[in-house]
Amino acid sequence: MINESVLGSIQQVYELLKLGELEQANRDLAAILEQDLENSEVIYALTGVNFWSDKLKKAQLASTAFERGEYLVSQWKPFTAYMRKLDGEPEGLRSREAVMYALKQCAFTLALRFYQSLYREDDTAGEPELYRKIGLCYKELGDYERALQLLELAKDRDRESPAILAELADCYALCGEVRLSKVLFREAFFQGASSVELHFLESGIINRLVDQVRALGYTGAEQLEWIPVYGLLYGVLNVKRELRALEFGKLKQAIFALENEIRDAPRETVGVLVPRLINRYFWLIDHYINVHDDQARINEVLLKIKLLDAEVYNRYTM
Repeated sequence: MINESVLGSIQQVYELLKLGELEQANRDLAAILEQDLENSEVIYALTGVNFWSDKLKKAQLASTAFERGEYLVSQWKPFTAYMRKLDGEPEGLRSREAVMYALKQCAFTLALRFYQSLYREDDTAGEPELYRKIGLCYKELGDYERALQLLELAKDRDRESPAILAELADCYALCGEVRLSKVLFREAFFQGASSVELHFLESGIINRLVDQVRALGYTGAEQLEWIPVYGLLYGVLNVKRELRALEFGKLKQAIFALENEIRDAPRETVGVLVPRLINRYFWLIDHYINVHDDQARINEVLLKIKLLDAEVYNRYTM
């Protein structure tokens, strides 16, 4: 049974981590460990603190504040993989979650400080990527209202960025704005699935879909391209919008280029190109339906889908 005073001390360390106080947290954990040498939760937390202490030192070597923030954010994915592989994890799930939550707050608080040092509220021409990363940090810290403000600023400056649109969609989903979230997620994967960072998406609406696509055997770049396809087939990313004339022209050009690319593509590349093309066929069919075009045009596109993937065709037309 854990000593009550030790438990209280551990909770104080978590509060320090949430404030980004890595050095003090490290000292306090070492002191707690002297009292309870076999406390797996303390050992687990200390391992995480040492990881981020090392990464913070490396981040400080970067030449700009933006690069320092970028480095810390880039380390979250490898950190979670590293912590999952540890043999000395605490026995209780709640203990693991408490440690990881505190370390997450720490990592994104530290990254946010670097990004915020470059942020000015009166900067009307600010870099969209800076706003996205500040918004991402606020989202990871649970401040969804502030995250939305920054992500909307980012979208105002770059309306076609898949990464911005996906983060904004995720944030709206976390706020309960499901319909708007679906529109933005579908848009993000249409603009460029390969640029969507799945690791930072937290909402159930997208993570359930990601798990379903992974269960079909798709991983990596292929998984990203199949997500919008199965998102539509499963009725998740099913909120549609009308294309503007310029967008329709670009869509036709993109389809023509992809059709030619697939004909000559090596086998390892086709797995990425096929779902990308199918997704664009879906958008083309939506457009024809919206403008009440001839059914023959729709049938022509459906036939192309069938030739690419009969199973997708059957699901789509059933």
